Amino acid sequence: MAAFVRVSGPPNSSFLVGYPGISATLPRIEGKVEIRPSQGYSMPVAVSLVRICLQRRETIHPAAENVAKRHLGTPRRDTIDVVGKELLLFRCQAGKEAESVIAMDLPFVLFIPFGRGGEETNRRIPPASLQLPSRTAETLYELVVTVQQGASTQNKYTFPIPLQRYDTLSTFGMYNRPESKVVTADNLVTLGISLPKWSYGPCDPITVYIKLAPNADWANKAKRVTIQKITLAIEEEITYNPEGDEPTKKVNRIAKHTQQVQARLPEAGYVTNLGLVFPSKDLRDSEGIVKRGKPGFPQYEVNSFTTTSTLYKIEFYLSIKAQMSSARDITLRQPIVICPMDQQACKEEMEAIEQAAKDASHVDPNNPMLPARSIVVASDKDALRHLGLCMVGGQKKPLIE
Repeated sequence: MAAFVRVSGPPNSSFLVGYPGISATLPRIEGKVEIRPSQGYSMPVAVSLVRICLQRRETIHPAAENVAKRHLGTPRRDTIDVVGKELLLFRCQAGKEAESVIAMDLPFVLFIPFGRGGEETNRRIPPASLQLPSRTAETLYELVVTVQQGASTQNKYTFPIPLQRYDTLSTFGMYNRPESKVVTADNLVTLGISLPKWSYGPCDPITVYIKLAPNADWANKAKRVTIQKITLAIEEEITYNPEGDEPTKKVNRIAKHTQQVQARLPEAGYVTNLGLVFPSKDLRDSEGIVKRGKPGFPQYEVNSFTTTSTLYKIEFYLSIKAQMSSARDITLRQPIVICPMDQQACKEEMEAIEQAAKDASHVDPNNPMLPARSIVVASDKDALRHLGLCMVGGQKKPLIE
């Protein structure tokens, strides 16, 4: 007989404890597997073995956004990996084919890798859950419970679980160091930029300090240079199949700001600041209601963010282009990090991350303290009591205490 299987998290909290991507918080999934009869409230279930694991399912289909290419292009490609280790929660006694069970509660803790195990796939920090428009790329996590019932029957039950990454928060000090870069196209004019920080979220302002300077060795030629306009743009670069033989790239320009200059290049150089706001996605509909999201995918205020998976990679660049006459145009691309949370949300998370790190210091990954498991077999004296039933005159009746 098939079993009814459910996975529940700790009371009044999420499955996910800690912050994936931040090793000090020991990110983990806590909960318990509940097994009950599925047909007939009190018919025992034969259970031989119970296992649980966290599974990552990735798919890419670059042609999906075009109706014609969707049918004529390459088919959808997917991959499935186990994140971390699979846990054995229950095995019946040796010599028995199965245990006849009325109710079973099996607590578990699945530790999410945090990048200290080398380059093995199952020990890397898992990328965040994400679904791009038209499902061109997708990362989905599921808790998979395997229940072996006797020698021949094995059933798998999947439960989608959203997973976010917290190592790109714009409030971390590593992202608040200024970045600078200088390029030239023909040794006549150099384009230099300076970024005060390089991690941004939805609606965060991005400001770039820009300097166009003439080459002192070519002063006479540089005097004839006229700066026509300077363009600042944010580009999203998606690489499909980055680790394969034929990676393909797609660049989307998601925001642009142009400053008209129309001036000669001064001897001291031309200095300006350009800025724009990173676009956000409104989660509310026309009536101001936030609709329920898809199970397994967090509701982000951005369409995509910086992430690296097995089948795809998303990177962001600031593109600065200076268009001039009497000199070649100069284009500079500076990588930036896009976080799914804005500056204020990142600040609010910092205190919770510190507390999670303190709590994690009391957890032993090799021997986590788990509640005792509860297994009620059919031969137990008060087995029916656990299902809210009792025997009255040889018949099963609801238990009234």
